[in-house]
Amino acid sequence: MKQLDNNFLYTFRRYHGKFTPEALAFNANLQEFATRITYICNLQTNGKLSAEESYQQINALWEQVKRSYSALGIGTDVAD
Repeated sequence: MKQLDNNFLYTFRRYHGKFTPEALAFNANLQEFATRITYICNLQTNGKLSAEESYQQINALWEQVKRSYSALGIGTDVAD
């Protein structure tokens, strides 16, 4: 039952782009980012987080996505 709950809360979609391990990892990071942003926005909308707290959390998540993008080498053209 615990796994079912986890799948409901953290849904992930299949990756449909050109497969590379880096692109797949970044896609998973991006999906997690989107899920967390949704939760933060919902908490802020319902008054559980202030606008400032929400902004700080979203900004921190965005910095993680940018670091992930750079660390995985996404967007760099490497000649084979």
